[in-house]
Amino acid sequence: MHPHQIVAEGLAFPEGPVVMDDGSVIVVEIAAGRITRVLPDGRTETIATPGGGPNGLALGPDGALYVCNNGGFEWSSMEGMMIPGNAAHDYAGGRIERIDIRTGRVERFYDACDGVPLSGPNDIVFDGQGGFWFTDLGKHHAHHTDHGGLFHAKADGSGISCAVRGPNFNGVGLSPSGTTVYAATTYERTILAFEVTGPGTVEPSLLAAVPGRVVTSFPGHVLLDSLAIEADGRIAQATLVARPGICSVHPETGEQEDFAFPDLLTTNIAFGGADMMDAWVTLSTTGKLARCRWPRPGLRLHHQA
Repeated sequence: MHPHQIVAEGLAFPEGPVVMDDGSVIVVEIAAGRITRVLPDGRTETIATPGGGPNGLALGPDGALYVCNNGGFEWSSMEGMMIPGNAAHDYAGGRIERIDIRTGRVERFYDACDGVPLSGPNDIVFDGQGGFWFTDLGKHHAHHTDHGGLFHAKADGSGISCAVRGPNFNGVGLSPSGTTVYAATTYERTILAFEVTGPGTVEPSLLAAVPGRVVTSFPGHVLLDSLAIEADGRIAQATLVARPGICSVHPETGEQEDFAFPDLLTTNIAFGGADMMDAWVTLSTTGKLARCRWPRPGLRLHHQA
């Protein structure tokens, strides 16, 4: 088990940690439809309540929070663990929202692309050119599943495009050079790499049905969630169920290094601190935010103070 301390408890399926320069960490609580600031002493403050299912979270160039809202899940409890399921009974589509941290005001920036509604926006990373990449996981319904993909959008709300269509796109991150965008597919259990050719465009795949270059894949019941990037280019990939924790993956060789955490759905990691070697990890089914020291520095995000 990777040594860590629990910073906060009692969170309603936390994800999307954003490390702030005052030592606080902002997370989403997906099951509560809420954006929450966790103070260094573990106290929490509500920033906004957009409803639905706020999922991925990032600071934009204007200092606002940009939220991937998946529209909400149905929830079940299993031996004290909170487990997400199909689309919520009041699900009305996914969206990208902008939230003013000071006022809590929520604006809806995008809810469709090329006339097709967004299904379940999931994870987000800003590039250095005034835009952001985000994934759409799709949405599970009782008898069918909507497919999402990998998208790019302008931070001012002026444009959105789909770079890659496909199922189960979850974690997303940019290489230190910004020339490669990585996406993790949950149930296919692969980390995919796409070479960026422009804002929202990537090199085409040989076959659209099998997109990207496979960096690594995982056997058995290892499902993939969100990811972050280390300063040396390694991919810190959240792994679920069979190997719960964070797996650090070498971007060229695919070599894997596991850091185990005590939650079947250890969903996300974010880096911060003066040396960028502090890591915050969301232990989602048990509602906890953990903090630990990472063996290497994380990559400083665009717009991270």
